[in-house]
Amino acid sequence: MDLSSIAASLGGAVWSGLFFIVAVAVIVAVHEYGHYIVGRWSGIHAEVFSLGFGPVIYSRVDKRGTKWQIAAFPIGGYVKFLGDKDAASSTDHTAIDGLSESERRHTMAGAPLWARAATVAAGPVFNFILAIVVFIGMITYTGVATDVPVVGRVNASPFVGQTLQPGDRIVALNGTATPDIDSFAKTANALPPAATVTYSIDRDGQTLDVQGAHPFLPLVGAVMPRNAGGDAGIQVGDVILQVGDTPVTAFSQLPALVEATQGAPIALKIWRDGQIIDLTLSPNRRDLPKDGGGFETRWMIGLSGGMLFEPQTRQPGPWETVTLAVNQAWLTAQSSLSGLWHIITGQISTCNLSGPVGMAEVMGDAARQGPEQFIGYLGMMSLGIGLLNLFPIPVLDGGHLVFFAYEAVFRRKPNPAVMNVLMLIGLMAVLSFMFFALGNDFTCK
Repeated sequence: MDLSSIAASLGGAVWSGLFFIVAVAVIVAVHEYGHYIVGRWSGIHAEVFSLGFGPVIYSRVDKRGTKWQIAAFPIGGYVKFLGDKDAASSTDHTAIDGLSESERRHTMAGAPLWARAATVAAGPVFNFILAIVVFIGMITYTGVATDVPVVGRVNASPFVGQTLQPGDRIVALNGTATPDIDSFAKTANALPPAATVTYSIDRDGQTLDVQGAHPFLPLVGAVMPRNAGGDAGIQVGDVILQVGDTPVTAFSQLPALVEATQGAPIALKIWRDGQIIDLTLSPNRRDLPKDGGGFETRWMIGLSGGMLFEPQTRQPGPWETVTLAVNQAWLTAQSSLSGLWHIITGQISTCNLSGPVGMAEVMGDAARQGPEQFIGYLGMMSLGIGLLNLFPIPVLDGGHLVFFAYEAVFRRKPNPAVMNVLMLIGLMAVLSFMFFALGNDFTCK
């Protein structure tokens, strides 16, 4: 039984909730393990490692005296170190006062500044590492396109004249030379919409001219979660034949046709595995990052295009793989922070901010598309949670790091009374943020 059949047997809310819990559990476990293992390496003893909150379902105590437990409410987790009063790591001064000097060294409050800072920073850092590991795995699994445009696999489509075959090297498009993959992409993007394109190919040492569909035909390469296309039932591999009364032969025609609707319902004619399907959907208003920075607001149906064929791929070397994964993580982080800044400054809609319900829907939709999509979104979610935890807000890891920076500069810990007030303000800010995002889940679409 595959993920699609499992999804069909479960209600949409149950399916989304299940995979959201799985994603959160993995991300939280990695985050808290970062705190735990770096704390242990730094000489700080962990008394409890908890995945979840509330009543304990399962627990065991390891040889180091750390209690590992799974609690009833899996959305979250914590590490309670020696000398902590609670899961929020507030200091239990009474307990610490009863410890010897050597024992205090193994508490969070009594550890050197470097050990406390490293332990706190390790949670978000481990989230970043998880994201990069996920990206490395995906790059390794899919490979990267070879330097020359060689056909790896021809995708199914309704257009006649598909005479490309695996192994064909494309040397020109409509007479324009394509000596490498970059020139092929540039030439293909510049082609006007057309039912057929002339491909000059090298096949087994022979140069041939064959006819085929547009390289970027209106083929659905990906369906974005929580968008009109996915809600209407469009699937990866579908080919869009018609938008309203307009036939389409290239994916580049779709943005203008969708934008022209201004959000009104639009009829699509879809080809899927030899069958013609009629669908109607209403585009969503979305803010999209631009290549040069900033955002643009457009009507969207949540689809990205595929190609007539999948290019032949190669396995990148270890250093290239890591470099590509780190670059992907960096670009994702930049886009996320830019989006948040544009929301704060009012340049884009606050509806770009999703709460737990929206995130659950995204993870559920990703899981329906298959393990690769789910794992990819898990990596991006881990990166986002790592970034969020570094914000300089008391109660978050970033807030604790600010306190440690104050201690490093002024050679003394912040006033406990002031810290308590700031922690309360930080908690109220985080809760307000969460409730606002949750409200968006129900008011924005």
